[in-house]
Amino acid sequence: MRLSIRNVAAAAMMATALVPALDALAQESPTLKKIKESGTITLGHREASFGFSYISDTATPIGYSLDICMKIVDAIKAELKQPKIDIKYQVVTSQNRIPLVTNGTVDLECGSTTNLVERQKDVAFSPDIFRYNVRMAVKASSGIKSIADLQGKSVVTTAGTTSFRLLRETNRGKVLEVTQLSGKDHLDSFLLLNSGRAAAFVLDDILLAGLIANTQNPKEFIITGENLRTENQSLMLRKDDPQFKALVDRVVVGMMKSGEMETLYKKWFMSPIPPKGTNINYPLNAETREGFENPSSKGI
Repeated sequence: MRLSIRNVAAAAMMATALVPALDALAQESPTLKKIKESGTITLGHREASFGFSYISDTATPIGYSLDICMKIVDAIKAELKQPKIDIKYQVVTSQNRIPLVTNGTVDLECGSTTNLVERQKDVAFSPDIFRYNVRMAVKASSGIKSIADLQGKSVVTTAGTTSFRLLRETNRGKVLEVTQLSGKDHLDSFLLLNSGRAAAFVLDDILLAGLIANTQNPKEFIITGENLRTENQSLMLRKDDPQFKALVDRVVVGMMKSGEMETLYKKWFMSPIPPKGTNINYPLNAETREGFENPSSKGI
């Protein structure tokens, strides 16, 4: 069969036109493709990371991390030219949050997760949205002021966190005998402290402050002891999706540079928040301010 010059030229033009389309398809973000095709995004959230990600009295997930994620959803709508995207919420815990991101159940985790280099083998992270210190909450009447005072006592940490490992590493070379208890989530861990079953609860100081602020008698508890490590909190997303990470990073960095991130910070950590009008009253620390001024998703 002979092709006319006109047909050959037309075929060549069609092939040329297909190249950019094929290139775009090859480079397309799996996450954005999934959202576009389903018309839905699934956000992972915590139940009791007060200030960051928790359940309101109307059973709606709210918090600092969720507000940031909502700005990212707006950017996704613009990117996909899709004015309506349904939002589904998925509760995550310290134990299941990484698996739920890696298996695609959760598109963007809006919780209270530390960006660790070891976790980057499985997932990716936004620039740090918060930096804090790992310390311990105890009852004010306990007399506990340092790690050494925990000798012979019970210490609770939340399953899936690095808290107990940090306690052991800080105390390396010294004899410290404690009984380790594990809560299924932060609220469960705090209940063990509140009931007296645990003498101390080791966690990020900002999360401890939120839990204490929401108790009936906040003055019964104090945050004390050595700083076990300064950690950096980020939003979590699937690995090997650079296009989606670039979008997330663009939004987060933009909020930091515009001052919007600090405004959100004051809303959730320096003002009365639902459901009880509690003020966590945790001023912006130097570590977080540095993170806003020099955004990084390097991890620790």
